[in-house]
Amino acid sequence: MVRRLDANLAHYAEVVKRQLQKEVRDIPGAGAAGGLGAGLLIFTQAELRKGIRIVVEYTGLKEKLADADFVFTGEGGIDFQTKFGKTPYGVAWAAKERGKKVIALAGYIGEGIDTLYAEGIDAVFGIVPGASGLEKLLAEGPRNVERTCENIARVLKLSD
Repeated sequence: MVRRLDANLAHYAEVVKRQLQKEVRDIPGAGAAGGLGAGLLIFTQAELRKGIRIVVEYTGLKEKLADADFVFTGEGGIDFQTKFGKTPYGVAWAAKERGKKVIALAGYIGEGIDTLYAEGIDAVFGIVPGASGLEKLLAEGPRNVERTCENIARVLKLSD
């Protein structure tokens, strides 16, 4: 199905180029949400920007990090895709501009997290204490985050 959708988006880009003389094929984000980005570029005066960059600017995150020693971020699952604009990547980007260390937490740690270290995330920790059902893990999520953060803080304190 992915190949078919990609082929359809490529065809769409060719029709747009031929009929409207607008090139959208290689614009990052133009194929997102089934081509919504391309449609906005073609038929409006829209400008595509990464959502996380907008959130960082809107919240003033960089300024709020000024006095932080460490920055904690996280999501339900962290893997190689995180660097393609997910929240922990954006937080790491903002934190690194301030020279801050970034620690990420996740319920699930997937393949390719080693690529995140070059993207500004200094360490990744899983919060799930063991195999369990999703309902139980969701119910215990806040406690699992708290326990993991406490243990991280204990390790950081060892270096004092």
